[in-house]
Amino acid sequence: MNDPLITGQMLNAQGQPVGLPLNDTRARAHPPRSPMEGRYCRLEPLSPDHAPGLYAAFREDRTGTLWTYMPHGPFDSPDAYVDWVKAVAGHDDPLFFSVLVKDEPLGVASYLRIDRVAQSLETGWITFAPRLQRTAAATEAHVLMMARAFDELGYRRYEWKCDALNAASRRAAERLGFTYEGTFRQATHYKGRNRDTAWFSVIDSEWPALQTRFAAWLDPANFDTEGRQRERL
Repeated sequence: MNDPLITGQMLNAQGQPVGLPLNDTRARAHPPRSPMEGRYCRLEPLSPDHAPGLYAAFREDRTGTLWTYMPHGPFDSPDAYVDWVKAVAGHDDPLFFSVLVKDEPLGVASYLRIDRVAQSLETGWITFAPRLQRTAAATEAHVLMMARAFDELGYRRYEWKCDALNAASRRAAERLGFTYEGTFRQATHYKGRNRDTAWFSVIDSEWPALQTRFAAWLDPANFDTEGRQRERL
């Protein structure tokens, strides 16, 4: 069997290939609601208090492309967005966080499809305002969420899924070290149109090397006085 995505195997007594045994199959804890603190950003559980600032930041996207591949939005008024935040802020799955930069909310991300028994979870609902996109804070937000999943909670698998036509999301996943696993055709539909879903993942054995790369890239020495990166991730 030559599937490159199969991470390890052995032969059983019948000579059949089977997966390697695991030392710890205990269910993992559900991600907590506690904040995640970094050098460039802070993640807090999404709250209606964040909604006005998020709405204002998202409105800086004059083209509306921010919402093209999202199942929700755009929102016609601050009240409409506040109502959406109120509806989802208390959920455990998806578990939403707001990304704050210098105490200003500029983005939203979540954990979802949290499978404590399989030790697997996904990141999604990622909505970053134009000012947050392509910044050290944006990258760090993802790193903080990955570090919680792998280091703090001991999950084995961290997933990223997106509309297969969402080129920006696919590039972001690849930049962050996710491995493309395939496309699920007609996986769902939203906003009255079909969605084929592209699947990506990082697994626990890959995390230490990625974490080292992230730490080097996020080092302040990697940025000039204008905040521009010296070395690419």
